[in-house]
Amino acid sequence: MEENVREPAAGSESGSEDSLVGNVNKLMVTPPGHTGASKKGHLVFDACFESGNLGRVDYISEFEFDLFIRPDTCNPRFRVWFNFTVENVRESQRVIFNIVNFSKTKSLYRDGMSPVVKSTSRPKWQRIPAKNVYYYRCPDHRKNYVMSFAFCFDREYDVYQFAYCYPYTYSRLQHYLDSLEKRNLDYVQRELLGLSVQQRRLDLLTITSPGSLTADTEKKLVFLTARVHPGESPASFVCQGLIDFLVSSHPVARVLRDHVIFMVVPMLNPDGVYLGNYRCSLMGFDLNRHWQDPSSWAHPTLHAVKQLIVKMSKDSRVSLDFYIDVHAHSTMMNGFMYGNIFEEEERVQRQAVFPRLLCHNAPDFSLSNTSFNRDVVKAGTGRRFLGGLLDDTSYCYTLEVSFYSYLAAGSSVPIPYTEETYMKLGRNVARTFLDYYRLNSLLEEKPLSHPSSSLHTLAGGRQTQEHGSRSVQEGSKFERRKNIR
Repeated sequence: MEENVREPAAGSESGSEDSLVGNVNKLMVTPPGHTGASKKGHLVFDACFESGNLGRVDYISEFEFDLFIRPDTCNPRFRVWFNFTVENVRESQRVIFNIVNFSKTKSLYRDGMSPVVKSTSRPKWQRIPAKNVYYYRCPDHRKNYVMSFAFCFDREYDVYQFAYCYPYTYSRLQHYLDSLEKRNLDYVQRELLGLSVQQRRLDLLTITSPGSLTADTEKKLVFLTARVHPGESPASFVCQGLIDFLVSSHPVARVLRDHVIFMVVPMLNPDGVYLGNYRCSLMGFDLNRHWQDPSSWAHPTLHAVKQLIVKMSKDSRVSLDFYIDVHAHSTMMNGFMYGNIFEEEERVQRQAVFPRLLCHNAPDFSLSNTSFNRDVVKAGTGRRFLGGLLDDTSYCYTLEVSFYSYLAAGSSVPIPYTEETYMKLGRNVARTFLDYYRLNSLLEEKPLSHPSSSLHTLAGGRQTQEHGSRSVQEGSKFERRKNIR
């Protein structure tokens, strides 16, 4: 989420909470003074797994536990994301869990949002009923805001997992990209753009028709990134929805591939995602405040993406029309966009076109929530920095989607997002480029995928030694990225 973040007021947090540096590891919580063997119902908490986060558990009573979020690695300011398991439960055991150390006060929990849960025998994530969730200022915790939720364990041998929102892990992305790569689609290329501090992959997908090799037409380029803030997992579902649509056999997808190059970096902060951070990288940096001067050693993933975008913006053969950075928002509903402010009225009007078109295609997208600004605090974001760097034919947006819900037209009842409806927003974003580039009329024609296509991939005169014996068309798949750069 693009947001203004202030340091906590002095004395607002306890030192012990800020100093939490590790996750609980198969921690059995027993009543004070208990000796002897453990019993069913002595809950075992664990967060030592990918994207897990739970730093401490305090026993209040047999029915109530205070839970402390572990702060982001190397940065005590951010405590929002949680993701943990509970086992050794007793059938029909009722408990109240209090998340007591949120670093933010404003939250969609005030508006009916609830955590998600799954269990061994019910592996599909579900939201806990909102009637069982309470968000309030608590006098027992220095008047901090607390989110309490009541839950009844119904199956003794299940392991239950609770999370702030639907998790989307680094491993899940890698499995998805591996599966996509195995399909050997000639219009999809996966590339290792770089490595994170902990040596995790920074993947780049290029999606476009390999068709032609002549370089006499300027290439339209859409560049999209997601998960610069690791706890904003809905961004990954939106991103996957967009990719799924673009690589599909849908007629709209085929036309788009023939006329536009899509480049997608699905996970800008893989270390933060893996570690279960909300906003920061391994080293405690909010990467979306370092676009102006990213370090190759401290912010290597950001540095690699910025280098690529800058290089491509200088390539006369490429028209970098869009940069879209996908986030999730913790206090607002719907999908919406942030854009930039310009002096030229015509550019202001043109920038408003894409959000207006998206509003027609996506019932959960809100034009009234969409806004344009040049807040000084946001100067280091991708949207602001690239908006000032790229020429006046490029448009840079932050696409936000609510952690909780959207309001359908004419309704005042929030509809909670699911994994599927997040992905549907991604599909609708992809479809909107058909309207933007005025390609609708081509749907009635045979999709262009031959050398006379109006989108020509750049001439691939040279081939790598490894693929030197491949046909020209097959070789273009491997050469396309090198030619564009």
